[in-house]
Amino acid sequence: MFAVYAARIDRDQPLNGLESGERPAPEARPGWSTVNVRAASLNHHDLWSLKGVGLSEDKLPMILGCDAAGVDEDGNEVVLHSVIGQSGHGVGPKEPRSILTERYQGTFAEQVAVPTWNLLPKPKGLSFEEAACLPTAWLTAYRMLFTNAGVRPGDSVLVQGAGGGVATAAIVLGKAAGLKVFATSRDEAKRKRALELGAVEAVESGARLPQRVDAVIETVGAATWSHSVKSLRPGGTIVISGATSGDRPSHAELTRIFFLELKVVGSTMGTKDELEDLLSFCDTTGVRPVIDEVLPLDRAREGFERMESGGQFGKIVLTTT
Repeated sequence: MFAVYAARIDRDQPLNGLESGERPAPEARPGWSTVNVRAASLNHHDLWSLKGVGLSEDKLPMILGCDAAGVDEDGNEVVLHSVIGQSGHGVGPKEPRSILTERYQGTFAEQVAVPTWNLLPKPKGLSFEEAACLPTAWLTAYRMLFTNAGVRPGDSVLVQGAGGGVATAAIVLGKAAGLKVFATSRDEAKRKRALELGAVEAVESGARLPQRVDAVIETVGAATWSHSVKSLRPGGTIVISGATSGDRPSHAELTRIFFLELKVVGSTMGTKDELEDLLSFCDTTGVRPVIDEVLPLDRAREGFERMESGGQFGKIVLTTT
């Protein structure tokens, strides 16, 4: 089957290790299902994998891709939950949880195999392309907002780095849930898009907000960390799920964190139940993922290049048909 995969690890030039071509189709195994992929979406996790983060040399070649929607062996339209071993279904009892492409072949292929437990019905109202955007970036944003930030309708939230998959999802979900959403971006066009998606104000990165916020959705890391801390009200919460600009800020702001009793909460992906809730939320409210570009699988490199440059706003989706 045709697939897009990591053939080599290159920490400095990750796309040097990206290749496409024929790979073995998944083999049947007890408790697992094979899905015919219709659409899959890119995440920064895929770039990190090419750098060797979470992916070791002995696992190569590794088909990339965490997210997908498709059709299972029984003809059901399904969405994949990307965390393998979260429940113990389909794996050994002592195997730690992992994300697709860390231990098991990913979704940038004509077929992918996952534990049957990891499949959820795709709502009829969502296209395959839309559904494929949800299991990583949108699920991460959903958990950050509603589980770990603990915000409620009427609360205020700052979303750092408008344009990225998680940040875009947080703006849309926050607006739909009745939150007052502020956003930042270095790019004027992305600030404008953030406003169109429902942010009440979008400012340049590091600019002072008109008010302190209840929570900050942080995926940028070092470049925005100090601003995130300074933007919180006393007792507020930063939820962090990524550090695309680095994980070592020059100012940790420890004094401000303890003096104002701020909370710093780490967040990774989400549960199958949360993904089910997210699917239902989108189906019921009419909220849809923001898609930057849809490309056929054989043009995946273009999508990777766009994501690496930071030029996208929303999700980049690959299709097999």
